[in-house]
Amino acid sequence: MLDDDEIVRLLRACRNEAYPFRQFVPVLLATAQRRSEVAAMRWSEIDFETKQWVIPAERCKNGKAHVVPLSAFALAILSDVPRFLDSDYVFTTTRKSPIGGFSKLLRRLSQTSETFDWRLHDLRRTAASNMARTGVAPHVVEKVLNHVSGTISGVAAVYNRYGYDDEKREALDKWGRLLEGHSERAGWTVR
Repeated sequence: MLDDDEIVRLLRACRNEAYPFRQFVPVLLATAQRRSEVAAMRWSEIDFETKQWVIPAERCKNGKAHVVPLSAFALAILSDVPRFLDSDYVFTTTRKSPIGGFSKLLRRLSQTSETFDWRLHDLRRTAASNMARTGVAPHVVEKVLNHVSGTISGVAAVYNRYGYDDEKREALDKWGRLLEGHSERAGWTVR
C-alpha cells in the first residue's frame, strides 16, 4: 500500500508520462479495479451520462458483470485520453489490443517517483484502504472491488442480493476527492 506522500509522488511521475500510461495509473487508482480489467477498458463500456463503467462478465475474475461508478477524478482523467476512430480500447499502443509492458512501467514509475517495493496491484489495496479510512464500510469496499467472498459471504450472500450501487458511488467519490487533493499537490490539477 502507498501512503499519501507516495501517492502524490506517483501522480507527479504519471503527469510526466505520455499516453497511455499517463492516464492508466490514475484510472487504476481511481477505480480500484484489477490491472487487466482497466488495461482492457473499452469506450463502449463507459457511459459518461450515468458516470459508470460496466465491465462485462467475460472480463471479470468472478464471471459476473460489474458496474463501476466513475468519480469526477476518474472522469477528468478519462477526458484527457485521446480517442481513436479505429479502436474501442481506452488504453492501447497498437489500437488492436490493450496495453502491456507493465514491468517496464513499474520500474520507470518507481524510479521517477522514488517509491519502491510495490506492484500495480498495491494500488487496488491503496484505494481499498483509503476508502475504509474515509469511513466506507468494509462490505461496500468489497462490492467496489467486486469480491464475491468477504464481509457478505456464505448464507448472508445467498439472501442479501442488494448491489450497494449508491454506496459504491459514494465510496469512489470520496476516494476521488482524496485523489484530487493528491493530484493538486503533485502539480497536476485534474477537473
